[in-house]
Amino acid sequence: MSLSAALQIGRSALNASQLGIQIAGNNMANAGTVGYSRQKIGLEALRGDQSAPAGGAGNGVRVSSVNRQIDQALAGRLNSSGSDAAAAQTQQQIFSQIESTLGELGSNDLSNELTSFFKVWSERANQTKSSASVVQQGDRMASFIRNLRGDMTAHRKQVDDQVGSTVGQANEIISSIAHLNSAISVEEGNGGAANTLRDQRDQAVSQLSELMDVSVVDHGLGGIDVLVGSAPVVLGSRAKTLELHKQTTSSGDTSVSVRTTGDQSQELSLTSGQIGALLQNRDGAIDATINRLDTLASGIIFEVNKLHSTATNADGMTSCTGTLSFSAADRALSLKDPLNQAASNLPFGPVSGGFMVNVRDKASGAMQTVRINIDLDGVNNLGAPGATDDTSPEQIRASLDSVPGISASFTPDGKLKITADSGSDFSFSDDNTGVLATLGMNAYFTGTKASDIAVRTDLVSDPGKLSSGAMVNGQFVENAAALKMANLQDKGIASLGGSSISQHWADTAQAVGGGAAAAKTNAAARAMVHDSLQSQRDSISGVNIDEESISLLDYQRQYQAAARVISTVDQMTQSLLSML
Repeated sequence: MSLSAALQIGRSALNASQLGIQIAGNNMANAGTVGYSRQKIGLEALRGDQSAPAGGAGNGVRVSSVNRQIDQALAGRLNSSGSDAAAAQTQQQIFSQIESTLGELGSNDLSNELTSFFKVWSERANQTKSSASVVQQGDRMASFIRNLRGDMTAHRKQVDDQVGSTVGQANEIISSIAHLNSAISVEEGNGGAANTLRDQRDQAVSQLSELMDVSVVDHGLGGIDVLVGSAPVVLGSRAKTLELHKQTTSSGDTSVSVRTTGDQSQELSLTSGQIGALLQNRDGAIDATINRLDTLASGIIFEVNKLHSTATNADGMTSCTGTLSFSAADRALSLKDPLNQAASNLPFGPVSGGFMVNVRDKASGAMQTVRINIDLDGVNNLGAPGATDDTSPEQIRASLDSVPGISASFTPDGKLKITADSGSDFSFSDDNTGVLATLGMNAYFTGTKASDIAVRTDLVSDPGKLSSGAMVNGQFVENAAALKMANLQDKGIASLGGSSISQHWADTAQAVGGGAAAAKTNAAARAMVHDSLQSQRDSISGVNIDEESISLLDYQRQYQAAARVISTVDQMTQSLLSML
């Protein structure tokens, strides 16, 4: 081997050890950098001159590669666990907020309002509370329900806003991944190592996985594709933009989804990540609680109105106007006809049967009772299914108008109005159809669900119109209706699945509490799994200062040895030159 060859060997050793020192130093400098993957150089011995005896001594060393220390399979599992952990944490937060909104562990909650409402009816039956107290408590409970519904709706809107904001973050990350794909392809296509760019891209994918569940397809120099389900959001250097899509439902509420924009817009099926959890719990926990509150309010409105519509006082009514408005077209349609817009949109409705109209001559006290029959069996006169022969609002008006001592008509806004003749008053009793409550005759509550439940306006302004008695077997009993109202709290109701009003709401509160506890446990478990995978990733890709310090010393010694080789060769060269 010539001295020049020996000099080149020393030079290659100097270059390799110098790069090794740089890599070790870079690792140590990035020990605290999030997403940084430890780098390691690959060394390769150079073959000697094969024409030399025994193949020569070799031509030194070269750096074959600078590699990131990363386990791609582990990185995929880490992204998946990060998505699950973020989803679980988001779910826990949502349940915690719902629990706080309901406030069922405190004294100012709906359970106490329900208890107070029915208690005041019991006290009215015992004549220890006035009609004004009953009306005030009902107004307070209705206001509490409306406010609670408003708080839940505001919570849902907050989630919608959060989804919109998070989708904006996702768009920025998706765009950066596409940009990094392009930069990596250019740099590695020119023979360079894009380790830093790859770290940045991996970190961006990790951040995106916390927002939504993604899968990655690696094409090497061609970059990566990122998919959500089967929908691609990144294809090489091309990125798709996501948007929050809102749509009004038939009930008047709003449904939301996340879609890609453009001519081939596609809805994303998100099952995990922060966005996935927000959407799922919005349509799950939040909407379920709102729906149960609406169901409870509808049940309270209908059941209380059924009792109050057949309630009366010692002096009957001289005039009564319903709360449900019918258009001219709806008046001729059956109350069960799907085309009857006024009745078909109600969460409750009447059934077949009948009710009594009691008309009293105030001077003599004589009372005449007339039964009004209601046919709502959905079968026509020929025995075939159909609502054409079922009772319509107009038929009810005509039947009432034919009762001696009263007249019935529709007001200009389509509400049924009954007026007693001069010297007469009237009341209702024995309604087994619920039609009076549906029409809102002598109603206590107005509205149909939690968002609009309210005590009838003229009752609030004149509590003397409250009816607490009822006709029982043809005789007036002063506290009959009040007693039935007091017992309503614990009565099983069909619209509530057979549960009582109190039990239905208790079940709702317990479901929220159970969901919150389960969400907390799940969040802790998912976080533990993610931390474990992160520790595994750190053991492979993380920087250990002690190890890098040892590597730094090794490369320093190698550099010193290479320098000694070059120095020795230099001395030998000088000796040879001096002999010439």
